[in-house]
Amino acid sequence: MKAVQVPEAHKLVIIEKECPKIKDSFDVQVKVKRVGICGSDMHIFHGTNPLATYPRVVGHEVAGEVMAIGDSVKTIQVGDHVVIEPILFCGKCYACRKGRQNVCKHLSVFGVHEDGGMQEVVVLPECQVHQVSKDLDWDEIVLAEPYTIGAQAVWRGKVEAGDTVLIQGCGPIGICILKLAKIAGAIVMMTDLDEKRLQFAKENGADYILNAGNVSIEDEVMRITEDEGVNVVIDAVCLPSTFELGIQVASPAGTVVVLGFDERPSSVSQLPITKKELTVVGSRLQTNQFEKIITLLNEGKLTHNGLITHKFNLADVQEAFDFIEKNPDQVRKACIIFD
Repeated sequence: MKAVQVPEAHKLVIIEKECPKIKDSFDVQVKVKRVGICGSDMHIFHGTNPLATYPRVVGHEVAGEVMAIGDSVKTIQVGDHVVIEPILFCGKCYACRKGRQNVCKHLSVFGVHEDGGMQEVVVLPECQVHQVSKDLDWDEIVLAEPYTIGAQAVWRGKVEAGDTVLIQGCGPIGICILKLAKIAGAIVMMTDLDEKRLQFAKENGADYILNAGNVSIEDEVMRITEDEGVNVVIDAVCLPSTFELGIQVASPAGTVVVLGFDERPSSVSQLPITKKELTVVGSRLQTNQFEKIITLLNEGKLTHNGLITHKFNLADVQEAFDFIEKNPDQVRKACIIFD
């Protein structure tokens, strides 16, 4: 079978490899139909993902159809349409015992620490395979994993109905966070430097859009909130400067949610954190969010509404990566089609 591998940084190849078979009674064999290209896949390709190892078959946003199941599988049947949960955890360490499997001491992420889903067939344990409605288009369900990232950020921010939320960045993850924050009943402001991205956020429910290149975000936030600040800041830009801004514009008793892996230090005073008694939290991957997202997808409450802008065949995967890199202003989300 064919698979997309990054053997080393800046190199992408389509390889032939043996088709994986069911070995364990809880295994599920899935024929891949769609794989979304994530920013983390691009970082692996560029050699800037600090967590990835090489060579690596990339891809963790996966939708497919079940081909075969092990003897002990109970929740999945042959022919089911499914999405993949890309994390495998030990269940024994402190994080797992606290219900935070996404930061397991021995965490293994599909497509990062182990070969991922950008291949024609995958085999995974039943616990990582989730059934979705066959009535949904593949283009809808391939976004399940990015939506779980949005759901995790909203959960970590404890967003509730009536909260004011500032989401920094209108990229794919920012839009996923927006959709989940609006479902939670929040009033959402979004920032970006790209006017087209801002307008897309507005079309998808943002109450306020702020161009960070034209206005002072701090001044605008304080004007809109009548000098209170926003109750939750979710940083999907992930620069030292956006983290610093989040601390400044958060309201008293507010929460700042950080998604980035930037290793550069930020200059943050203790005073606003203590004075406002802020909660600053990280948000990584997801914890038990797939069931919620699948329910929302099945009920038609989550739709991509133009989030997927480009689709490429497997044979054109290099073209896909090159196009995303050269045309960031045109691409919201791209995916690879497997026949």
